[in-house]
Amino acid sequence: MPDIRVLSDADAVVEAAARELEAAARELEALPSDAPFHLALAGGSTPEVLYRRLAKVPSAWNRLHVWFGDERCVAPDHPDSNFGMATRAWIGALPAERVHRMQGELAPEMAARAYEDELRAAFGDVVWPRFDVVLLGVGEDGHTASLFPGTAATHERARWVAANHVPKLDTWRITLTFPVLNAAQRIWILAVGPRKAEILRDVLGDVRDPARWPVQAVQPTIGELVWWLDEAAAPGLDHAEPRTP
Repeated sequence: MPDIRVLSDADAVVEAAARELEAAARELEALPSDAPFHLALAGGSTPEVLYRRLAKVPSAWNRLHVWFGDERCVAPDHPDSNFGMATRAWIGALPAERVHRMQGELAPEMAARAYEDELRAAFGDVVWPRFDVVLLGVGEDGHTASLFPGTAATHERARWVAANHVPKLDTWRITLTFPVLNAAQRIWILAVGPRKAEILRDVLGDVRDPARWPVQAVQPTIGELVWWLDEAAAPGLDHAEPRTP
């Protein structure tokens, strides 16, 4: 069962998630090994606020390697670029060699293969890479990352990264696949505001239909799944207090 944490408002969600993420990074840093802390970022307005909050604690990120869960097929300086947003909010202050962007300006399939190659070089000879934390959101249609209902990448079970055509948007996206997301040690899905209430009632209800609501296919193989919600997004859901970092 997922850990569903409902906090008072979006600011409380950001603060609680930031504290726990910082604690996880410091916990790894305290170990005698020099293992990196691998974090996959999400796009969106709530993650942007979270990244600005994380930027206030630069001492927590000495082992951090930043990756992306998905990207639009645009140049890094385009207003729609997840990399561009995260750079302005936070990761522009990190060493460039520890920030791994999806090259959205390339042809989609080329960008997907290049990113998978980079992941394989970093994680080595493993079946699936294991991120320390994957950050996700959920769209009002039930998509997560760039895994939209009815798109080919939702069925991908061999590739780590896929180029995904999204007919409803008439565009291509680059996205990590479900097996990669589900291999993470921690998967955090952030959703705030009343516009998310209807989809959350569906995807967190009793009916399972991942074809209709792809976010339901986020099912960790060995890690934990945490939903970070505010009260406006979660009417009728059971409330749970966040753990104190």
